[in-house]
Amino acid sequence: MKKILVAYDGGEPARRALDMAADLAEGFGAEVGVVSVIPYHPGRSPIDPWDDRSVHTAELAEAQTMLGARGITTILHEPAGDPAHAIEEVAETHGYDMVVVGSRGLGAIGRVMQGSVSEHIATHAAASVLITR
Repeated sequence: MKKILVAYDGGEPARRALDMAADLAEGFGAEVGVVSVIPYHPGRSPIDPWDDRSVHTAELAEAQTMLGARGITTILHEPAGDPAHAIEEVAETHGYDMVVVGSRGLGAIGRVMQGSVSEHIATHAAASVLITR
């Protein structure tokens, strides 16, 4: 394992994923990329004004600081689009061997209504996927 991508949105599941990615990077000497996706939904208001680029830039800075405290240099990715597809694309385009994502613990109804980013990545990514709980 040489390259690990961790999906980060600042929430508790994402923090667990970040910690796990850091542990793996330390153990394997891997480089770490962090991705925070600006969600884009086609329609009248495609970008949520409370979830814009500045929010994701701050999340990436937070992740970079947390990893930097452990001596891990990071590569930051800030695409816009559907989060599940964007994470999958970043992993493939940049040659990541593993993707680490946190599970929000959605029940069956939540997965149907909102979709599960971790489930999509686990079933579609070309890289190995680790879902943290």
